[in-house]
Amino acid sequence: MNDVQTILKELKALGNEKNRSGMARFGIETKRAYGISIPALRQFAKKTGTNHRLALRLWDSGFHEARLLASFIDDPNEVTQRQMERWAKDFDSWDVCDQCCSVLFDKTKYAEKKAIQWSRRQEEFVKRAGFVLMAALSVHDKKADHSVFEKFLPLIEEQCSDKRNFVRKAVNWALRQIGKRNIYLNKKAIGSAIKIARIDSHTAKWIASDALRELRNKKLQARLR
Repeated sequence: MNDVQTILKELKALGNEKNRSGMARFGIETKRAYGISIPALRQFAKKTGTNHRLALRLWDSGFHEARLLASFIDDPNEVTQRQMERWAKDFDSWDVCDQCCSVLFDKTKYAEKKAIQWSRRQEEFVKRAGFVLMAALSVHDKKADHSVFEKFLPLIEEQCSDKRNFVRKAVNWALRQIGKRNIYLNKKAIGSAIKIARIDSHTAKWIASDALRELRNKKLQARLR
């Protein structure tokens, strides 16, 4: 299956208005959305199979679920930095941003580089993407050295006062996931959270408080040790 128009027709048939309404309530842009659940899209992706060229065409269609599907079927080995920048500029909702970063971009050889670059960008969803990549790498890249994540912590401290909801939640997510990776990074993340707590910013204090609650949790501490 590699015809974009055929795929779009099938996606439209899978959608429903109830799902679209639910998406809107969660802050997802629905102007060009069909209303399809993520599990249903993942199942659809199995029929399509990995296909880089098709992924590019699906993304360019501009439809919400088509872009999610593109993230599921693209080949990370064929993704270029130019493509990553182009797609990141198109992010218009947290779910496309998060899915794209945590199922595709985090598996590319540019993930660490883009996490650092994007975390300092001003566009809301591009900045969010930087921190989502940090969180995703913390979970998925089992072979990465401590130093990769230690480089992320100063960026988290630097950007922790951004009041925008989708940014602050991603900053918090990145800090917590780094701190849950192992006991060494847990101590480092707690240290960063303590620094953040001292900043005169309501957003920073929320990020620190929420992260410390999880990172100091006794069950987590026992698991890491």
